[in-house]
Amino acid sequence: MALDITSFYESESGTWTYLVAETASKEAAIIDPVWVYDPVSGQADSAFIEQVLERADEKRYRVLWVLETHAHADHLTAAGEVRTRTKARIACGRGICSVQLTFKRAFNLLDLATDGSQFDRLLVEGDTVSLGDLEIRVIETPGHTNDSVTYLVGDAAFIGDTLFSPSFGTARCDFPGGSAGQLYDSISRLYQLPDDTRLFLCHDYPEEGREPVCQMTVAQSRQDNIHINSSTTRDAFVRMR
Repeated sequence: MALDITSFYESESGTWTYLVAETASKEAAIIDPVWVYDPVSGQADSAFIEQVLERADEKRYRVLWVLETHAHADHLTAAGEVRTRTKARIACGRGICSVQLTFKRAFNLLDLATDGSQFDRLLVEGDTVSLGDLEIRVIETPGHTNDSVTYLVGDAAFIGDTLFSPSFGTARCDFPGGSAGQLYDSISRLYQLPDDTRLFLCHDYPEEGREPVCQMTVAQSRQDNIHINSSTTRDAFVRMR
C-alpha cells in the first residue's frame, strides 16, 4: 500500500490540483480540479485538466473520485468534465447546501436545487472515502466558507483555502457564511495533527522570482505563519482577519 501524490499548478488562478492514488490498486482521486476560464472571451480551456487526466492514464490509474475541498469563488471546477470522462463520483462537504442557498438568493437562481443533489456524495466529519487500502478521512474545517473540508490520508492533508503558505497567511472570511472565529478553530484543529503532517494547499500566489509552494508541514505553519502561529490568540486573529 503506497500513496502517490502528483501536484499540478494552474498559474492564472494560482490554484493547485492534485492527483492522489493508491499504487497497488491503481485507484485514484482528483482533488480540486480546475477548469480554466477566460472571462473576457467567455471561453473555457480544458488543456490544464487534460494534463491531469493524461498523467492518470500514463500511470494506469482509475479515477474513482473527484473531491472538492469547498465551493471556489475564484475559478471554475472541472469536476463535471472529469466525471464525464472517467465516470468518477463527485463529493464535497454537506455545507454546500447552505452555500447553494446563498447563491440562489444572491443571483436570483430560481431553479437552483439547494439540496446538494448535483453531487454524488455529501461528506460530514468522520466520513471516509476509500482508494484501494487507503482511507481518506474527512475533517470539517469551515471558516473561509461554511462547506470547507480537509481530506486526510496518511501523512497528507489537503486543506483547501484554510491556510496559505506561511508568508501569505490565511484565507479571507468575508464571503457569506464565512467566519474568522470558525477559521481559527479549524486551523487550531489542523495544528493538532502530527508535526510532520504535510498540508497541501489549494492556492499559492508567489512573488516574482519565487516558485509556487504546494505544501508545508504542520510544524512549519504553526511556527512561521504570519496570521496564525503558536502564539496567536483567537481574539487577535478574529480582529486581524
